[in-house]
Amino acid sequence: MVLSMTSTTVSDIGLVRKDNQDSTFAGVRLVAVCDGMGGHAGGDTASTIAIRSLAHIETVPLIAKRTKAVEDVATMLSTSVIAAHDAIVGKAHREKQLAGMGTTVTAVALVAGYWVISHIGDSRAYMLREGEIIRVTKDHSYVQHLIDTGRISQEEAKSHPQRNVVMRVLGDFDIDPRPDISIRKAKPGDRWLLCSDGLSGSVSDASIRETLMARSHLQDCAQTLVSMALKGGSTDNVSAVIAEAYDSEDPHAPVSLANASKKMCLVGGAASKQPQTIADTLNILVALAPQFEAESISDSPAAKAALLSAPSAQDTQNDGVEDGAQDAEELTESMSAVLAAEDRAYLTDESLDERYEVARIVSPSYESLNPDDDAAEVPQTGEIPVIRKTDGSLADDPHDPDVAEALHLKRAEDAHEEHRHRLRRRILGAVLALLVVLAAGAGTFGAYRWTQTQYFISDSNSRVALYQGVNTNVFGISLSHVDEETSIRLSALPQGWRERVRRGIDASSYSDARSILRTLEEQASSSANSSSTSESASSTQQEAAQ
Repeated sequence: MVLSMTSTTVSDIGLVRKDNQDSTFAGVRLVAVCDGMGGHAGGDTASTIAIRSLAHIETVPLIAKRTKAVEDVATMLSTSVIAAHDAIVGKAHREKQLAGMGTTVTAVALVAGYWVISHIGDSRAYMLREGEIIRVTKDHSYVQHLIDTGRISQEEAKSHPQRNVVMRVLGDFDIDPRPDISIRKAKPGDRWLLCSDGLSGSVSDASIRETLMARSHLQDCAQTLVSMALKGGSTDNVSAVIAEAYDSEDPHAPVSLANASKKMCLVGGAASKQPQTIADTLNILVALAPQFEAESISDSPAAKAALLSAPSAQDTQNDGVEDGAQDAEELTESMSAVLAAEDRAYLTDESLDERYEVARIVSPSYESLNPDDDAAEVPQTGEIPVIRKTDGSLADDPHDPDVAEALHLKRAEDAHEEHRHRLRRRILGAVLALLVVLAAGAGTFGAYRWTQTQYFISDSNSRVALYQGVNTNVFGISLSHVDEETSIRLSALPQGWRERVRRGIDASSYSDARSILRTLEEQASSSANSSSTSESASSTQQEAAQ
C-alpha cells in the first residue's frame, strides 16, 4: 500500500488585525503553518522566511529505503527550522526595524507511510483517526507550563491573562530554536488540521473533531473552521491547513478534492505576497490559496433545510432530555452535525471546487531558460541561498551539501560585511568623539581667553589689588589672577568701600579698572585727612581743657 496526501489551506486577516502575519503551505508531501509576531512587517517577514526554508522538502529527492527516507526528512525539518532561525536573526540584525520578530512553526510531512512532525511555538497540529481526535503537538506557552505544573486547569487556561505568552519561538530571541520532532505511522483516512492560535483559541477540540468528520471537502472544511473561529470572537489572524492521507493504489478510495497536486502547491497568508521565490525553488506551480468566504453558513439553502428538519426543543424534551433542553453549546454542535449531513446533499465536490477557486497561479520564472546558460539568473530569497546544481536544478535545502556550503559562504560574507560595518561605526564614533573633544577644548580655550579680557578690583594681602579675569572659579580652579597690587591699604578705606572691595568691584575694561583705583586712592586719602583733622581737633580740645 502506497499512501499519498492531498491538502489545502485558507488564511484570513480576521476581524481586528490590520495585516496577516500567518503564513501557510499545502503540498502533497508537506503542510505547514507559521504564526508570525513582531509587529507590522516583522511577523510577515519571519513567517514567510520559515515557509521558504521548509518548502524545499516538498520536492527534494528521497532515498528509496523507507527508514532512511523518514530519517532524512526528520533531519531536514529540524535543519530547515534552525536555518530559518539563523536567517531571521541575521535579517533582524541587518534591519533594525525588524528587531524582535519571530514565528511559530508547525509542519507535517508524509514520507514512506509515516508522518513526520516538526513543532515549535503555540500553533497546533490535530490528527483525526477513526473518529478520534488527537492533539499531536504541545503548546510551548506559559499557560501550558502552568497546566503541566498543576497550577491551573484547562478551563482556567482559556481565560488566563497571559494565555498568549509563548515560551519557545523561532526568531530574534535568546531561545533554543530546535523544534520538537516526532514520527507516527500513517494510515489511510488520517486527516490533519494545522492551525494558528487564532483558530484553536476560539474553537473547542470537540467542535474541531465534528467539523473534520462532517466536511469531506478539504477546502470547505478549512473555510468552515475559519468561519467558526471568527464567529467565536477570535481577535487574531486565523489560518487552517487541512491534509488527508489515502491509498493511491486503491481506485475506489474516496479522495477528498483539494487544490494541491503533484504539479502545484498552495501558499496562504503573508507567504502569498511573494510566491515567485517558492515557485522558482520548487520548479512547480504555486497557487495562492482561495480567499476566505465570509458568507454565513446559516444563510445557505442547505442550512435552512437542516434547520427545518431539526427536532424542536419540545421534541427533545419529550424524548427525555434531562431538564427539558440542551444548553446552547450542545445544541450548536448537534445542529452542526445535522447541517453537515444536509450540506453534503446539496453541494457536490465539483460545485465546491468552483466556489473555492485559487486566487492566482504562479509559474517558475526560469523554466524556459537553458540551465547551462550563464545569463540565466538564479532567484534568491534574501535569507536562504538558492543555488543551481550541476544537473541544472535549483535547491535551497539547507540539508543539501551544496546549499550548506553556499549558506556557510553567505554567513561568512555576512559576518565579514558586519565586521566592516562595525569597523566603520567605530572609526566614525572615534572621529566624532575627537571632534567633540576638540570642540569642547576650543570652546574652553575661547572662554578662558575671554575671561582674560575682564578685570575687577578686590583685596589681596589686606591691600587693594587689580585682578585680571572674572571673579569666580570652576571646579575649584580660579579664573583670575592679581595683575597689580596697589599701596592702598584696605583699612584706609571708608567702611562702605571696604565691603565693596571685599565682594569685588567689576570693571568693564582695563581703563575702567584704573579709574576705579584712582577713586579708591582718593577715598583712602580723604579718609586719612578726615582722620588727621579729627585727631587735631581732639588734641586742641584737650589742651584747652587743661
